[in-house]
Amino acid sequence: MRLILLGLPGAGKGTQAKVLAERLGLLHISTGDMFRQASAEGTELGRRAQEFMSAGKLVPDEVTIGMLLERISKPDASLGFMLDGFPRTIPQAEALDQVLEARDEAIDAVLYIQVPEADLMARLTGRWTCAQCGAIYHEQTSPPKQAGVCDLDGTALTQREDDRPDTVRARLDTNREWTEALAGYYRRAGKLHEVDGTGDPTSITTRLLDELAGVQSAREKA
Repeated sequence: MRLILLGLPGAGKGTQAKVLAERLGLLHISTGDMFRQASAEGTELGRRAQEFMSAGKLVPDEVTIGMLLERISKPDASLGFMLDGFPRTIPQAEALDQVLEARDEAIDAVLYIQVPEADLMARLTGRWTCAQCGAIYHEQTSPPKQAGVCDLDGTALTQREDDRPDTVRARLDTNREWTEALAGYYRRAGKLHEVDGTGDPTSITTRLLDELAGVQSAREKA
Protein backbone atom coordinates (compact mmCIF):
# COMPACT_ATOMS: atom_id res chain seq x y z
CA MET A 1 0.00 0.00 0.00
CA ARG A 2 1.00 3.60 -0.58
CA LEU A 3 -0.23 5.78 2.25
CA ILE A 4 -0.04 9.37 3.48
CA LEU A 5 -0.52 10.37 7.11
CA LEU A 6 -1.89 13.85 7.82
CA GLY A 7 -2.25 15.58 11.16
CA LEU A 8 -1.56 18.86 12.92
CA PRO A 9 1.43 19.22 15.28
CA GLY A 10 0.71 17.28 18.45
CA ALA A 11 -1.65 14.80 16.77
CA GLY A 12 0.87 11.98 17.15
CA LYS A 13 1.42 11.62 13.43
CA GLY A 14 5.12 10.75 13.63
CA THR A 15 4.59 8.14 16.34
CA GLN A 16 1.70 6.49 14.52
CA ALA A 17 3.52 6.51 11.18
CA LYS A 18 6.39 4.49 12.63
CA VAL A 19 4.07 1.99 14.31
CA LEU A 20 1.86 1.53 11.26
CA ALA A 21 4.79 1.19 8.87
CA GLU A 22 6.27 -1.56 11.05
CA ARG A 23 2.95 -3.37 11.45
CA LEU A 24 2.20 -3.24 7.73
CA GLY A 25 5.72 -3.84 6.44
CA LEU A 26 5.88 -0.45 4.71
CA LEU A 27 8.78 1.94 4.30
CA HIS A 28 8.28 4.97 6.56
CA ILE A 29 9.44 8.14 4.81
CA SER A 30 9.51 11.36 6.83
CA THR A 31 10.56 14.58 5.14
CA GLY A 32 13.11 15.39 7.85
CA ASP A 33 14.76 11.97 7.63
CA MET A 34 14.73 12.16 3.84
CA PHE A 35 16.51 15.53 3.89
CA ARG A 36 19.12 14.28 6.35
CA GLN A 37 19.78 11.07 4.40
CA ALA A 38 20.14 12.85 1.05
CA SER A 39 22.46 15.42 2.64
CA ALA A 40 24.59 12.69 4.24
CA GLU A 41 24.81 10.79 0.94
CA GLY A 42 25.92 13.96 -0.81
CA THR A 43 23.41 13.73 -3.65
CA GLU A 44 22.91 16.77 -5.85
CA LEU A 45 19.42 17.34 -4.49
CA GLY A 46 20.69 16.73 -0.96
CA ARG A 47 23.33 19.43 -1.36
CA ARG A 48 20.77 21.87 -2.74
CA ALA A 49 18.39 21.18 0.14
CA GLN A 50 21.18 21.64 2.67
CA GLU A 51 22.00 25.06 1.22
CA PHE A 52 18.46 26.24 1.86
CA MET A 53 18.24 24.69 5.32
CA SER A 54 21.61 26.12 6.37
CA ALA A 55 20.35 29.57 5.37
CA GLY A 56 17.20 29.06 7.44
CA LYS A 57 15.00 28.99 4.33
CA LEU A 58 12.26 26.62 3.23
CA VAL A 59 13.38 24.00 0.72
CA PRO A 60 11.60 24.78 -2.62
CA ASP A 61 8.92 22.42 -3.90
CA GLU A 62 10.97 21.28 -6.88
CA VAL A 63 13.85 20.13 -4.65
CA THR A 64 11.59 18.42 -2.12
CA ILE A 65 9.61 16.67 -4.86
CA GLY A 66 12.79 15.54 -6.59
CA MET A 67 14.16 14.06 -3.36
CA LEU A 68 10.90 12.26 -2.61
CA LEU A 69 10.72 10.79 -6.10
CA GLU A 70 14.30 9.57 -5.80
CA ARG A 71 13.45 7.97 -2.46
CA ILE A 72 10.36 6.07 -3.56
CA SER A 73 12.24 4.76 -6.62
CA LYS A 74 14.64 2.79 -4.41
CA PRO A 75 14.12 -0.98 -3.95
CA ASP A 76 13.09 -0.75 -0.30
CA ALA A 77 10.00 1.25 -1.34
CA SER A 78 8.80 -1.33 -3.86
CA LEU A 79 6.44 -3.06 -1.40
CA GLY A 80 4.78 0.17 -0.35
CA PHE A 81 5.46 3.24 1.76
CA MET A 82 3.96 5.62 4.28
CA LEU A 83 4.65 9.34 3.81
CA ASP A 84 4.94 11.52 6.90
CA GLY A 85 5.40 15.25 6.26
CA PHE A 86 4.95 15.04 2.49
CA PRO A 87 3.16 16.44 0.60
CA ARG A 88 2.86 19.87 2.24
CA THR A 89 1.44 21.75 -0.74
CA ILE A 90 -1.07 21.05 -3.51
CA PRO A 91 1.67 21.24 -6.20
CA GLN A 92 3.61 18.57 -4.28
CA ALA A 93 0.50 16.37 -4.11
CA GLU A 94 -0.17 16.84 -7.82
CA ALA A 95 3.44 16.05 -8.74
CA LEU A 96 3.33 12.87 -6.64
CA ASP A 97 0.08 11.77 -8.30
CA GLN A 98 1.52 12.37 -11.76
CA VAL A 99 4.66 10.35 -11.10
CA LEU A 100 2.76 7.46 -9.55
CA GLU A 101 0.25 7.47 -12.40
CA ALA A 102 3.12 7.19 -14.90
CA ARG A 103 4.17 4.05 -13.01
CA ASP A 104 0.58 2.73 -13.01
CA GLU A 105 0.43 3.30 -9.26
CA ALA A 106 -1.49 5.62 -6.94
CA ILE A 107 -1.85 6.71 -3.35
CA ASP A 108 -4.24 4.20 -1.77
CA ALA A 109 -5.35 6.18 1.27
CA VAL A 110 -4.70 9.38 3.21
CA LEU A 111 -5.24 9.02 6.96
CA TYR A 112 -6.07 12.30 8.67
CA ILE A 113 -5.63 12.08 12.45
CA GLN A 114 -8.18 14.47 13.98
CA VAL A 115 -7.56 15.95 17.44
CA PRO A 116 -9.46 18.90 19.01
CA GLU A 117 -7.40 22.07 19.23
CA ALA A 118 -7.75 22.19 23.03
CA ASP A 119 -6.07 18.77 23.24
CA LEU A 120 -3.33 19.80 20.81
CA MET A 121 -2.62 22.92 22.86
CA ALA A 122 -2.42 20.87 26.06
CA ARG A 123 -0.01 18.39 24.47
CA LEU A 124 2.23 21.04 22.91
CA THR A 125 2.34 23.56 25.74
CA GLY A 126 2.73 21.09 28.60
CA ARG A 127 6.52 20.64 28.43
CA TRP A 128 8.70 22.23 31.12
CA THR A 129 12.46 22.00 31.65
CA CYS A 130 14.80 22.35 34.61
CA ALA A 131 17.42 24.97 33.73
CA GLN A 132 19.78 23.47 36.30
CA CYS A 133 19.90 19.75 35.45
CA GLY A 134 18.03 19.64 32.14
CA ALA A 135 15.26 17.29 33.34
CA ILE A 136 12.13 17.46 31.18
CA TYR A 137 8.56 17.22 32.46
CA HIS A 138 5.12 17.29 30.88
CA GLU A 139 1.97 18.42 32.64
CA GLN A 140 -0.03 15.49 31.22
CA THR A 141 2.36 12.57 30.78
CA SER A 142 5.19 13.15 33.28
CA PRO A 143 4.35 15.97 35.71
CA PRO A 144 6.71 16.96 38.54
CA LYS A 145 5.66 16.01 42.08
CA GLN A 146 5.28 19.71 42.88
CA ALA A 147 3.96 21.94 40.11
CA GLY A 148 6.65 24.17 38.61
CA VAL A 149 9.52 22.62 40.58
CA CYS A 150 12.13 20.04 39.51
CA ASP A 151 11.93 16.75 41.43
CA LEU A 152 15.71 16.34 41.33
CA ASP A 153 17.07 19.64 42.60
CA GLY A 154 14.13 21.87 43.50
CA THR A 155 14.90 24.38 40.76
CA ALA A 156 11.98 26.33 39.25
CA LEU A 157 10.98 24.89 35.87
CA THR A 158 11.02 27.03 32.75
CA GLN A 159 9.32 26.76 29.37
CA ARG A 160 11.01 27.08 25.99
CA GLU A 161 9.79 29.77 23.62
CA ASP A 162 8.63 27.05 21.19
CA ASP A 163 6.38 25.56 23.89
CA ARG A 164 4.62 28.77 24.93
CA PRO A 165 0.90 29.09 24.10
CA ASP A 166 1.18 32.05 21.70
CA THR A 167 3.98 30.37 19.74
CA VAL A 168 2.15 27.04 19.62
CA ARG A 169 -1.10 28.68 18.50
CA ALA A 170 0.68 30.45 15.63
CA ARG A 171 2.31 27.18 14.62
CA LEU A 172 -1.04 25.40 14.62
CA ASP A 173 -2.65 28.16 12.54
CA THR A 174 0.11 27.94 9.92
CA ASN A 175 -0.02 24.15 9.73
CA ARG A 176 -3.82 24.05 9.68
CA GLU A 177 -3.92 26.11 6.49
CA TRP A 178 -1.89 23.71 4.37
CA THR A 179 -3.18 20.57 6.12
CA GLU A 180 -6.82 21.48 5.42
CA ALA A 181 -5.96 22.35 1.82
CA LEU A 182 -4.44 18.89 1.36
CA ALA A 183 -7.36 17.25 3.14
CA GLY A 184 -9.70 18.91 0.66
CA TYR A 185 -7.59 17.77 -2.28
CA TYR A 186 -7.63 14.13 -1.19
CA ARG A 187 -11.27 14.29 -0.07
CA ARG A 188 -12.23 15.28 -3.60
CA ALA A 189 -10.22 12.32 -4.87
CA GLY A 190 -12.14 9.99 -2.54
CA LYS A 191 -9.00 8.98 -0.63
CA LEU A 192 -9.29 10.88 2.65
CA HIS A 193 -10.07 8.91 5.83
CA GLU A 194 -10.55 10.91 9.02
CA VAL A 195 -9.62 9.07 12.21
CA ASP A 196 -10.22 10.06 15.83
CA GLY A 197 -6.82 10.88 17.34
CA THR A 198 -7.90 11.24 20.98
CA GLY A 199 -7.09 8.77 23.73
CA ASP A 200 -4.06 6.57 24.28
CA PRO A 201 -1.67 5.80 21.39
CA THR A 202 -2.61 2.10 21.26
CA SER A 203 -6.30 2.91 20.78
CA ILE A 204 -5.43 5.36 17.99
CA THR A 205 -3.30 2.72 16.27
CA THR A 206 -6.22 0.29 16.42
CA ARG A 207 -8.55 2.84 14.80
CA LEU A 208 -6.04 3.53 12.04
CA LEU A 209 -5.54 -0.17 11.34
CA ASP A 210 -9.31 -0.74 11.28
CA GLU A 211 -9.69 2.08 8.77
CA LEU A 212 -6.96 0.60 6.59
CA ALA A 213 -8.56 -2.83 6.79
CA GLY A 214 -11.67 -1.26 5.27
CA VAL A 215 -9.57 0.30 2.51
CA GLN A 216 -7.92 -3.04 1.77
CA SER A 217 -11.27 -4.83 1.70
CA ALA A 218 -12.66 -2.27 -0.75
CA ARG A 219 -9.62 -2.69 -3.00
CA GLU A 220 -10.05 -6.45 -3.08
CA LYS A 221 -13.72 -6.16 -4.02
CA ALA A 222 -13.06 -3.63 -6.79
